[in-house]
Amino acid sequence: MNISIRKLNSAMLSHNGIAAYLARSNRSVEYFRRILAEQERGDRVVLVALADGELAGHVTVKYRSDYPHFRETNTPEINDLWVNDECRRRGIAAALMDEAERIIFEHSPLAGLGVGLYADYGPAQQMYARRGYVPDGNGLYYGTSPVVPGSQVTMDDHLALFLVKERPAVND
Repeated sequence: MNISIRKLNSAMLSHNGIAAYLARSNRSVEYFRRILAEQERGDRVVLVALADGELAGHVTVKYRSDYPHFRETNTPEINDLWVNDECRRRGIAAALMDEAERIIFEHSPLAGLGVGLYADYGPAQQMYARRGYVPDGNGLYYGTSPVVPGSQVTMDDHLALFLVKERPAVND
């Protein structure tokens, strides 16, 4: 399988395989138009993975995170990593993460991301740990609000633990 990582462009939104990709990823073409506009404004970078020329995954880098701690510390956030089910375990997520981190570490000493807590996020949790991400020390968040002791929250995609990774030292 030949994997290439590219920035999203408007031509990709009219690609023959976009409808099938959107259905599998549970995203809409409107979502991709919105994040493409954010990329064009310089607020976000949208990376897509092509496997043998077909859309197989995507990830974004948000320069201004919605998560309060990342916003306050100007920590770019890796956001919305997704790979087609049939393409998983083939290095696509790792290739997307490599490029997202490369972009972030050109300008920032830290990369951040949030990860969900239920079993569907297990592979992502493991991958982030292997890549050196650690909890940022601020506990759980539901959306943009901290989860306080004694509170009850819904276990869904909005409940997350935020992680950070430091830029690797460059060997001279």
